Amino acid sequence: MKIIETLRRHRRAANAVAAVICFALVGYAIHSQTANGLDPCPLCIFQRMGVTAMGVAFLIAALLPARPVAWAYTASALTTLSCGATAGIAARHVYIQSLPPGSVPACGATLDYMFEIFPVMDVLKKVLTGSGECAKIDWTFLGISMPGWVLIWALALLVAGLVINWPRRSAGAWPAA
Repeated sequence: MKIIETLRRHRRAANAVAAVICFALVGYAIHSQTANGLDPCPLCIFQRMGVTAMGVAFLIAALLPARPVAWAYTASALTTLSCGATAGIAARHVYIQSLPPGSVPACGATLDYMFEIFPVMDVLKKVLTGSGECAKIDWTFLGISMPGWVLIWALALLVAGLVINWPRRSAGAWPAA
């Protein structure tokens, strides 16, 4: 409980650290692509966008004041929505990677091509359905694939965002009933 209270007392710094973690994760993904030749599949690209959105949400949360209480709720909502969406995309990717080889959909068009010819909602639907290239596991650490690590980080940062930013009753941050 001391750790939680310390994080809440240093809310801005904790949010800034969470933002740095998010940007470091995206930086590592880009490094893996450029230095190690790990080309991202469409779901990987969406996860990068999600982790970037998480970083921006934590950065905004770091800049928002704790009072009035609406700002605390705003910070909680931003971090929860961005982390939750990213966790959902990563969970879908982990699921696709866990499918037996014969049940994975065939590889589709590239993401750039799909954005050129389809409306955005159709592209989202096709990408989230997954394709053969999304099932391929090129990288693991401790037996967990990169989407698995994105899922772990997104869930951990979702909890951290709520713990750090949710208004406290004891501090009088909640409005009187």
